[in-house]
Amino acid sequence: MIMEIGIVAGEIWHYLDECHSANLDQLTKGTKRPRELVLMSLGWLAREGHVSLGTPEGGYTATLNRR
Repeated sequence: MIMEIGIVAGEIWHYLDECHSANLDQLTKGTKRPRELVLMSLGWLAREGHVSLGTPEGGYTATLNRR
């Protein structure tokens, strides 16, 4: 399971690299992965400091952090 979370985290990173930011529904559709797996992968990316998460009216929005 950890490997799959890491793979999806990479897919999310690439998606955000192209789209700059996305909400949870967009990430789920864009990666074609289950919502729960996208959430776990977002948590991983956020913990590692690769994404910032915001909570606008439309739901959580993830933005790739540029270093």
